Amino acid sequence: MAARLWMGRLGWLALIWGLSVAALGIVATLLHWLMRAAGMH
Repeated sequence: MAARLWMGRLGWLALIWGLSVAALGIVATLLHWLMRAAGMH
């Protein structure tokens, strides 16, 4: 049972970590596009 609890916690941590990394990547991409658009105009 303890192992299953640990696996569940690690799963949630991995899910939150993956979502945060994806969010950072999306924000970085948006900022990059905004900077390119501002530079072009």
